[in-house]
Amino acid sequence: MNTRSPQGRGPRANVDRFRGRVFRAAGSHRVGTGPAAGPASPAATPASSAAAAPPPPNPSDKVRVIVLGGLEEVGRNCTLIEYKDDIILIDMGLQFPDDDMPGVDYIIPNMSYLRGKEKNIRGVIITHGHYDHIGAIPHTVPFIGNPTIYALPMSAGIIKRRQTDFDTPPINLRVTKLDDVIQLGAFKVSFFHINHSIPDAAGIVVETPAGTICHTGDWKFDFHPTGTAHADFQKIANLGMDGKVIALMGDSTNANKPGHQVSEKVIGEELERILEKAKGRVIIATFASLLGRVKQILEISERLGKKVALDGFSMKTNVEIAKELGFIKISNSTLIPIENIDDYPPGRVVVVCTGAQGEKNAALNRIASDEHRSVRIQPTDTVVFSSSIIPGNEKGVERLKDIFSRKRAKVINYQMMDVHAGGHAQQEDIKLLLALLKPKFYIPIEGNHFLLRQNAEVAYSMGWTEQNVFVADNGQVMEFWKGGGRLTPEKINAEYVFVDGLGVGDVSQVVLRDRQALAEDGMVVVVVQLERKTGKLMGTPDIVSRGFIFLKEHSALIDATRQKVVEVMSKDAKMDADPNEAKNRIRDEIGAFLFQRTERRPMILPIIMEV
Repeated sequence: MNTRSPQGRGPRANVDRFRGRVFRAAGSHRVGTGPAAGPASPAATPASSAAAAPPPPNPSDKVRVIVLGGLEEVGRNCTLIEYKDDIILIDMGLQFPDDDMPGVDYIIPNMSYLRGKEKNIRGVIITHGHYDHIGAIPHTVPFIGNPTIYALPMSAGIIKRRQTDFDTPPINLRVTKLDDVIQLGAFKVSFFHINHSIPDAAGIVVETPAGTICHTGDWKFDFHPTGTAHADFQKIANLGMDGKVIALMGDSTNANKPGHQVSEKVIGEELERILEKAKGRVIIATFASLLGRVKQILEISERLGKKVALDGFSMKTNVEIAKELGFIKISNSTLIPIENIDDYPPGRVVVVCTGAQGEKNAALNRIASDEHRSVRIQPTDTVVFSSSIIPGNEKGVERLKDIFSRKRAKVINYQMMDVHAGGHAQQEDIKLLLALLKPKFYIPIEGNHFLLRQNAEVAYSMGWTEQNVFVADNGQVMEFWKGGGRLTPEKINAEYVFVDGLGVGDVSQVVLRDRQALAEDGMVVVVVQLERKTGKLMGTPDIVSRGFIFLKEHSALIDATRQKVVEVMSKDAKMDADPNEAKNRIRDEIGAFLFQRTERRPMILPIIMEV
């Protein structure tokens, strides 16, 4: 699921600063203390799951499955499958930062386990073209031996276009078809068609010496999809018929929602009614990655004789790729530049833009704040939020709805009408997939721990036992062999690797804590001068505040702080000979003094100058 485009401060990345930093840790792996399920049942179906498990083979005969990202968050999706000297990776996505990660552009998977194993990597297989599944490619693939990337046409098109934003070595990208079968060392890889909110979404089938492992990627069942066929139920059922599916790795994003996912056809019918009835302009905000939705809007608008203006860089880019690949088929005259919308009657104009999540720099926010170069809201306008609200974005979206309502525009969102269908399977869809594939083991993926547990509960309701459902952590090793498998306590390093501007991996948790402290309580700089020969304090200490207090309004506190610094400097004679000791004492005692006076903890930055 891709929700927004990364807004890095440097559009072109510096290759020299990337080199080596994707390998965040010094060692190749570490042992953790995660839960172990123990020997698992050999049952091919839940009905026989009480049978005893066969003993595990020698370590070299096991297939190891390790999820490097996506088991504790939504995003950063990346799965590693290893057998002896053969390794493949499924997806290589980014994760957008949390609110407590100031300055971080996004987070990518940790590749430290692959240090020294680059020659063993046989390929990277992509499930679909959303950034949480492909966004880390420029930062990682060139520096893990540049293995071949296998992607279906739409995914390949987006990967190629994104590579132009980065000054990194060329990647080896192979465009695949759904009926391709690829031999990658010990692994035979094939695909099955599945539905999602972007074309060319595929499930991955990996035939291994231990049995077949299936990876769903992001998926849903849609019997009336837009511009593509419904899921390949026959191929999915055939996979389950032979009982060879030892493990299914399944999307958990909507596993907490009962029922079936809404069909995109229902959304199209609702959008057509809105566009038909609107007397003024219709401004529709949605994800740029929701190409099935955008396709419907464009084709409905053309059918109704309306002109469409696209706004938002990612929106324009994705539509251009979709047109090149033939997924979107409209007349060139249907699309007009955003600056020309006033040349047409309001009732004939549709604006499709980014910003449905209230993002500050997106097109919809600029329209709301009257900062857009071409669009000013009119009372006859209709504004449609054609997406659900991602948790954490509620305030931003509500703020936009209030602004548009104050300007007397009509506001419509998914809670009022069916103007959004999710791209992820709900509980009844997951049950159907489990019934068709009949995996021996089920591995919930792609979601935080709560969602993984909800996904596991769906499997339990179908008869799978806890021993056959692996709810793992990022980096936790799963092992499979013919007839068996287990979730081990072993963990490799899967810690965050932060991308911050041009830097990759050079921002640590310590740096983030410093940024959080600065953001919450500000900083106080204490400047003192010492006589070089004697080490005695010279003059009055200088106090500088940034983000803590306004100096002009708190002169009494500043004077008291200066006096406290003088006391600290005269308290211990040994500080005269050790500036570092003086800095530490100033940091500790001034920090405690200011907290006592203000109950805030600004960062204290002592500066000692010897004159």
